[in-house]
Amino acid sequence: MKPQLLLVTPGGQWFREYLLSSIAQEYRVHLFCDREPAWDRAYLHGWTVLDTLDADAMSAAARAVSAGDRVDGVLCWDETRILGAARVAEALGLPGGDPEVVGRCRDKHRTRLALAARNVPQPRSLPVADVDAALAAGRSTGYPAVLKPRALGGSIGVTVVRSPAEVAAGFAIADTGHAALPEVPADDWGILWEEYADGPEISVDAAVFRGEVRPICVGHKQLGFAPFCEEVGHLVDGADPLLTDPELLAVLRDTHAALGFTDGMTHTELRLTAAGPRVIEVNARIGGDLIPYLGLLVGGTDPGLAAAAIACGRQPRLVSPAARVAAVQFFYPERDDTVVGSVRVDGGLPPGVDRFVVLAEPGATLSPPPRGTMVGRVGYATAVADDRQECLSALDAVRERLRILPPGAA
Repeated sequence: MKPQLLLVTPGGQWFREYLLSSIAQEYRVHLFCDREPAWDRAYLHGWTVLDTLDADAMSAAARAVSAGDRVDGVLCWDETRILGAARVAEALGLPGGDPEVVGRCRDKHRTRLALAARNVPQPRSLPVADVDAALAAGRSTGYPAVLKPRALGGSIGVTVVRSPAEVAAGFAIADTGHAALPEVPADDWGILWEEYADGPEISVDAAVFRGEVRPICVGHKQLGFAPFCEEVGHLVDGADPLLTDPELLAVLRDTHAALGFTDGMTHTELRLTAAGPRVIEVNARIGGDLIPYLGLLVGGTDPGLAAAAIACGRQPRLVSPAARVAAVQFFYPERDDTVVGSVRVDGGLPPGVDRFVVLAEPGATLSPPPRGTMVGRVGYATAVADDRQECLSALDAVRERLRILPPGAA
């Protein structure tokens, strides 16, 4: 019989279905969800509708499920719920059940303290309670600097400030970033002031099993809408030399050791500065924005199956990617309060495009960042090609042909 995996919330279909569809081939998936399953029902062995923000309720429900049909592992890829999922795993005595470690990753200030204790290279940072504290931090670290929420993801609320005159506005953006994710508990709110690390920004998705850290893909991040740090695209190169770079691998190993993270999937963001890699943050889950899917497109490790295996205490199957390139690009309206009737790509999709997905519902009112950080995305496209230029050219062609039509327009 296939092992049974308890999954805490499925996530959005257009961003997480690729994971669930792979896992369901080799595992019986029991879903904890806040509503009756819809698109995800076809992949499920069973489900329980409950408050997935209530760790105690989930732990009790997990014990009930396991009493009748043993649960072999607990998995979650939702940033807001990974701490609760860790408590469920702890209640069942399963891998990944260390809430202290997951909490250390969730809170960026606690991450910084743990890394500093082990001399892991990172920007200097300070928690700031108000604008005056942020100005004082600026006098310590200098400018430019970054203001960010301590426990959000996806660069929500992250902004670069380049002088004291920009601090008040930057602090307000970071503080109101919590409104974009109302499910985040108030206890997780807080602002971090961070020294700006100059250089290309990357992310590394890694499979960690019994303390061994194995990168499965490196994402090269494309930022837009400065100074708001919106993630507008990502690129994964199967032949990326960073996958075997000794300095980067050492930083990753030291980072996970400092955090005490020994089993699970992680998504680590870094800046490649002139002085070497600097850790920006660590997420105790599979990366978002389809970055691991891009790794799959270039023939790399199946991230869903790797995550499920580790959650069940099993050695993950890791494979080396092919020398191909995959990328994703997100599309936004040009103006605030754009009412979306329909979205089309004139002339059809160019060669190399893997998928084009419209995220905006008909009648939705969307804005670009900062008002529409992440939630202002109209859609996305992914592409795969033999080299970076060919891949990015295909996505640029989609962006140039994209038309957002008002309601009633043909």
